[in-house]
Amino acid sequence: MVSFRKLPNIIITGTPGCGKTSHAEEFVSQNPEFTHINVSEFAKKNDCIEGYDEDRDSSIVNEDRLLDILEPLSEKGGLVIDWHCCEIFPERWIDLVVVIRCDNTVLYNRLEARGYKQSKITENVECEIMQILLTEAMENYNSNIVVELNSESLDSLDENVSRISQWVEMWKENNPNGISNELD
Repeated sequence: MVSFRKLPNIIITGTPGCGKTSHAEEFVSQNPEFTHINVSEFAKKNDCIEGYDEDRDSSIVNEDRLLDILEPLSEKGGLVIDWHCCEIFPERWIDLVVVIRCDNTVLYNRLEARGYKQSKITENVECEIMQILLTEAMENYNSNIVVELNSESLDSLDENVSRISQWVEMWKENNPNGISNELD
């Protein structure tokens, strides 16, 4: 039996500190039919952590287990997946990839305020300068579904959430019966 999802699945990705979680939370607060999946928290709650990287000061996620748990949720649609990478998620699951970008000085200050080690701040700022996450999104998904948004203030957050909401409304209009979860 073919299954259809009536709501799109969205990834909000970007360098740590750019505002992924703030965007996802604000979007879901305005669109309660969607479910926010903060992958870092979700992985911990669902036993998807397989170790700890001392150098990066971060947990190591068992991506296969994570995907196995998320797959049935993705088939229902309406997910807003919030994580610092996007390429692990199958393209057939995803309808929009939002890459949040941030000015390097603003990013540095945000990470410093979080208490990140200098090495972690440097690594993340360099990642942002090199546009690593934007490049990963463009290489792993159809460029038509990848959107780059800047996030440096509350005004930009509000504007970005409004843009994502407008996109969702267009998706619903263009897919009144939903879309198939089956492979083409």
